[in-house]
Amino acid sequence: MQRLAAPDNAFWDEDPAPQSPRHQPRPPTRGRGWRVLGWLSIVMSALMVIGSIGAYMTWRSLDGQIDRENVDDKLGDKRPAKLNNSMNILLMGSDTRAGENARYGAEGGERSDTTILLHISPGGERAIGISFPRDTMVQIPSCTKRDGGKSVPQLTMMNAAYSIGGPACTWKTIEATTDIRIDHYVEVDFSGFKRVVDALDGVEICVPKAINDPKAELVLKKGRQTVRGDQALGYVRTRTGGLGDGSDLSRIQRQQTFMASVVQKATARGMLTDPGKAYGFLSAATKSIKADDRLTLSVMQKLAGSLKGMSAGKVRFVTVPVQAYPQDKNRVQFNMALAKPLFEAVKQDNTLPEPAPPPIPAQRPGAKVPARPVQPSKVQVAIYNATKTDGLGQRTADQLEEKGFKIAKVGTKKASAGFRTQILYGTGAERQAAALAAALPGHPPKPWAGGKPGLVYLVIGKDGAVMPGEGKPLPKINGEVRADRDVCAQT
Repeated sequence: MQRLAAPDNAFWDEDPAPQSPRHQPRPPTRGRGWRVLGWLSIVMSALMVIGSIGAYMTWRSLDGQIDRENVDDKLGDKRPAKLNNSMNILLMGSDTRAGENARYGAEGGERSDTTILLHISPGGERAIGISFPRDTMVQIPSCTKRDGGKSVPQLTMMNAAYSIGGPACTWKTIEATTDIRIDHYVEVDFSGFKRVVDALDGVEICVPKAINDPKAELVLKKGRQTVRGDQALGYVRTRTGGLGDGSDLSRIQRQQTFMASVVQKATARGMLTDPGKAYGFLSAATKSIKADDRLTLSVMQKLAGSLKGMSAGKVRFVTVPVQAYPQDKNRVQFNMALAKPLFEAVKQDNTLPEPAPPPIPAQRPGAKVPARPVQPSKVQVAIYNATKTDGLGQRTADQLEEKGFKIAKVGTKKASAGFRTQILYGTGAERQAAALAAALPGHPPKPWAGGKPGLVYLVIGKDGAVMPGEGKPLPKINGEVRADRDVCAQT
């Protein structure tokens, strides 16, 4: 550890500390060969791309293709409070074999083979898709069954809620488990998956080795490639082809990478600027979904307007932290010590209006005039997390990037127990430091002889790095996937 000549006798390591994985591979789980997690990327991407199509009649024709259901009377009165203007959409993948899906073979009953809570921050600033493993043991509340009767509360697998009482029962279960208010639901089956992927002209994936899986009808070469139709379908469904360890958690992360690739493709410039491509993609998507009847045309238009500035870099996917379920090695349960901070951050996420900049106070004769800030785009910031809060540096970096700051580095540093947040700057970066101090009030910038010229340093201490008008940074979840990452980054 190298001691640096910084204010308040702070000192820290030069390089970020390595992160260790939280999740260990789980044994393979019993159940269906099909998974539709990749299907749900259709919904997220559709919501992001739909803002590029403004004509009312176009909207009307797309809206008319969506199958809708009223679920209000099935949700009950004991629901979490709505705390802010964020949007929470429950995405479900049904394994039904009805209608077009009959060709995929018979299955007993119908379950939500995939459950994702899509959280969109107020103003469309960022989005996060939170996956709930299907084999998670949870307490399912009493639900209205399909025959009109009432079910009894029971401890069972997450995906059983759908078979008990349809989308409304899964909705109730997620709200009861997370204490997050859900606004809408969207359900997808896998019959339209191939035509949606084809409407995108294929999706890019990357595999670590050549794959030949007859069961999934999947043959892939090693490395980066674009998959369409049957290949994409096989990639999403396979569990025996040597991709990952065969566990549900391993497959979820692979499918999240697929979703990230779909978001990249759907938000690419060519898609957004070509009305024909955008309409073809959205038409294929809307033909494949079912939603609650409050997700109306006007709600969709309002949501699309807020997402116009959304980019792939502001979208990430995580899995709720889980641990082994003691009574059954093939099941898991939530690790609430890690899951609760995630749920709380989503629940409390609220972007407030930007406050007016404080006036520059009158100066005494001869006093130094404070440096006037430059634009955030002209500020290079190195961020170091000197706390024990895992991922706080990256979360803060994400928020600063959204404000226009350039992030030069994110790392961790060691400091004394009482260390408080500091803004330091190298030679020639006084005005840049003033810009960062305006975004993070309460931390007067200080020159640092050991800093690089032109660079500003944010070292986060016990008092954090709170930005007025921003929600609480979402905690880092091990294995998260950002939608702007290279598909081969972790192959």
